[in-house]
Amino acid sequence: MNITVFDDLDALYRKAADKFVELSERSVQKHGKFVVALSGGSSPKAIFNLLATQDYKDKVEWDKVYFFWVDERWVSLNDEKSNAKMTFETLLNKVPVNSDHIFPMYEDGIEPEEYARKYEEKIRSVLGKGVFDFILLGMGDDGHTASLFPGEKILHEKEKWVSAYYLESQKMFRITLTAPIINKAENILVVAFGESKKHALNEVLNGEYNPELYPIQLIEKKGTFQFFTDKQAMG
Repeated sequence: MNITVFDDLDALYRKAADKFVELSERSVQKHGKFVVALSGGSSPKAIFNLLATQDYKDKVEWDKVYFFWVDERWVSLNDEKSNAKMTFETLLNKVPVNSDHIFPMYEDGIEPEEYARKYEEKIRSVLGKGVFDFILLGMGDDGHTASLFPGEKILHEKEKWVSAYYLESQKMFRITLTAPIINKAENILVVAFGESKKHALNEVLNGEYNPELYPIQLIEKKGTFQFFTDKQAMG
């Protein structure tokens, strides 16, 4: 695993945006498309804002990018808690994407478990025999990533690529990619920084393997796995 510690967040965001551009070019050259799964939250928001600026938007062949999400709260696409809504507002509405290449993790009039099955079919139809070119992850203060929360049954999923379940602690349904499909990705970038991440990050990087408590440990630390953080989180 490649860990990069940044002095300031602007540099971190710019490096992440650079990585997106670099991988998009490589993937399009390799097989004609760039298939990504994106996270929500404040860190991705800053990265998406950058990608939508003039400095970056012309460096990506947006019509060849396929957008999936890592996870989502089961809320409508116009809900302020929707990761997809945030991505549309910061990036997708500002660059020339193909609307047929955007796959939000929500649909009206369907149960979340049924949509999880449908979402997996969509992923398989786009990937074929391939894998995600790029997955952007975050890490919560409790060591969770995607909607893989400590102590939940979802942590033991071995077959499904997408799953939906009711998260009692939040009194809501979540839909998420599972560890098996995340681990297949060609490139994974985790962005996690700040004082609040310090304890979990130390346990994840230096503690015993305990994904039941720190689920991000389920993500395999391959050569394509990068971690962007800062000095506050590293302690």
